[in-house]
Amino acid sequence: MIDIVGIGANVCDTLITLKNYPAEDTKAKCDGVRRSGGGPVATGLVAAAKLGEKCAYIGDLADDEGGRFLKADFEKFGVSTAYCRTLSGYTSFTSCIWLARDKATRTVVFDKGNLPGTELDDRAKAAIAAAAVLMVDGNDLDAAVEGAKIASENGTKVLYDAGGLYDGVERLLPLADYLIPSEEFALGHTGAKTAEEAAKILYDKYSPEVVVITQGKRGGILFDGKTVGTYPALPAAVVDSNGAGDVFHGAFAVAVKRGYDPYRACLFASATSALKCTKVGARDGAPDLSCVETFLKENGYEL
Repeated sequence: MIDIVGIGANVCDTLITLKNYPAEDTKAKCDGVRRSGGGPVATGLVAAAKLGEKCAYIGDLADDEGGRFLKADFEKFGVSTAYCRTLSGYTSFTSCIWLARDKATRTVVFDKGNLPGTELDDRAKAAIAAAAVLMVDGNDLDAAVEGAKIASENGTKVLYDAGGLYDGVERLLPLADYLIPSEEFALGHTGAKTAEEAAKILYDKYSPEVVVITQGKRGGILFDGKTVGTYPALPAAVVDSNGAGDVFHGAFAVAVKRGYDPYRACLFASATSALKCTKVGARDGAPDLSCVETFLKENGYEL
């Protein structure tokens, strides 16, 4: 049985590591170039698989170089592609990511490709209904909304990684049990001036079990309808921050499946995300469970 399934972005990333960002209209030598799988839901599923859960991606793959890489990458990390279709004549979602070592920041330029949008067949619908958690990220929106409705009807928890202010996400927001936006999304969507205010607005409007607003290096806040709490960002020597949020959401899904309360889930996800930042590659950098447990103990936390 698959415990965590996901519908959303699946991206073939090209990572370029540099000492610093070059000036416009110049040439610069990079430190290295590598290919990596990316995308919020897809990377979150890899993170969850590396933490020991059985995971599957539901979505289409293009029959191009990027699509073949992404399928092999899922299989490499133990994420099932049994619910994927491979379509000829389309191009994959790709991105080029610059990683600047001096400031430990990243800049992303992407091409969404032209895949037509996933159509959920009976097998995919059954997998959603039987899973513990469905992860969505606002991409592949029609399939995500349909999948979230199936999840709600069958007791599958819906975790929404709300990182992008995409058109139409108002259809998906009311279906989230765990609404986890970035601070940028939360402030932009609500018009609030603070994350705390935004969390309350999102909770009152969409009625999830909990709202968690991620704030990067500052950790984040959570609101369960009664109390506004905070969780820490654990210290880490940052090498590559790209995909840290994706890994956070994947780890949070694992915590939900294991029955952690919201604060423990945030702490577990924060530790997993911090460890990912110490390595290059959104998926390669995601740690296993023993590493996360050791890291938490080293920093004085017990789950």
